[in-house]
Amino acid sequence: MTSVLRLFRDIASESYNDEGFASNTSLEQIDVEAIVCNIYRRFEHKAAIDPSLPKLIRKAHCNVLKDWLMHLPGNYSCLDASRPWLIYWILHSLWLLKKLPDAETLSKVVNFLKQCQHKDGGYGGGPMQHSHLGTTYAAVNALSIIGTDEAYDSIDRSTLQKFLWTLRDVDGSFALHNGGEQDIRGAYCAASVAKITNIYTEALFDKTAEWVVSCQTYEGGFAGCPGMEAHGGYAFCGLACLALLDRTKLCDIDALLRWSVNRQMRLEGGFQGRTNKLVDGCYSFWQGGIFPIISAILAKDNKELIETVLFNQGALQEYIIVCCQSPEGGLIDKPGKPRDIYHTCYTLSGLSVAQHGTGAGESFVIGSSETELNRVHPLHNIAPHMVYNAVHYFIRHPPPVKDDN
Repeated sequence: MTSVLRLFRDIASESYNDEGFASNTSLEQIDVEAIVCNIYRRFEHKAAIDPSLPKLIRKAHCNVLKDWLMHLPGNYSCLDASRPWLIYWILHSLWLLKKLPDAETLSKVVNFLKQCQHKDGGYGGGPMQHSHLGTTYAAVNALSIIGTDEAYDSIDRSTLQKFLWTLRDVDGSFALHNGGEQDIRGAYCAASVAKITNIYTEALFDKTAEWVVSCQTYEGGFAGCPGMEAHGGYAFCGLACLALLDRTKLCDIDALLRWSVNRQMRLEGGFQGRTNKLVDGCYSFWQGGIFPIISAILAKDNKELIETVLFNQGALQEYIIVCCQSPEGGLIDKPGKPRDIYHTCYTLSGLSVAQHGTGAGESFVIGSSETELNRVHPLHNIAPHMVYNAVHYFIRHPPPVKDDN
């Protein structure tokens, strides 16, 4: 463990410079930096007295997550079509915090998710709702976190594979739902689900890697679809999809690395999602999760690079722990924003990536031992052993029908 690293000896050198041309974007950036600077300054005074700082308020996070799992606040009614997502975000966050619910509660979750699987094979946002590839990915991840035979057996993989076929276009892209938009999230979710449940075939993902690569932009990141702007979430989906398909050589890794490292904010320490945007806690994973994948790719040609961490781990941890924790539990986008389940999940996931780097070397944890989280598998964003257990269970129990389109 180590104490806080970045002391603001020369704040001016790290502050945003608008070069004399003010805009709404530059003014917002300056405002955020001023707030973050004040938070860091106050924290430094506290840390000088209490060397155990910074601390993760683990108990508060666990308590609110368990409450959310059983009883959601009324303002979440707008996410009625996203309940598998909510379950995945909560369970994954609790796993990271080393506080998964008891077996009885997890069995109830399995029964609920089973009701969300549509007769066409995909999972809807709730019982009797139309299937969506996003909620299918979330449901499979949640069931893999639970990791019991009951959870695995609740997935009808024969119809699930047929569902993926209905979403696939001739160019290798995937729609998010029948008649819906085709973007890089669909390709990633389809590849992740197919790999974990052992329904992957070469035919199902023919041309998918080539379509994903067509989404890489002149900046080096990936867009949601060809011709659009590079974005952190899409960049993660693109690279992770190529890695799952074992086709990473098709993309420009150097350009992606250059774009990704420039998304870490110099003063705040967290990541922005796009060029000239504000820092956001969720990109701690969407951007931070890119780096262990790139390290693994580069290590194929140079084994020493497997332990190389390509971003500032300490700065990201400080931003998350000092600036993104709600005192009542849960994590936030940035100071001044409300807590929510989505940001709690992906900010904690990013903290885990920052602590454990590539997963090949020793952990690097800022603050007390209470701050250390469990590790995540960078391609699926669940625990590595949970991926292994699910994959091997489904290998031993192949789906009853063959891939026949």
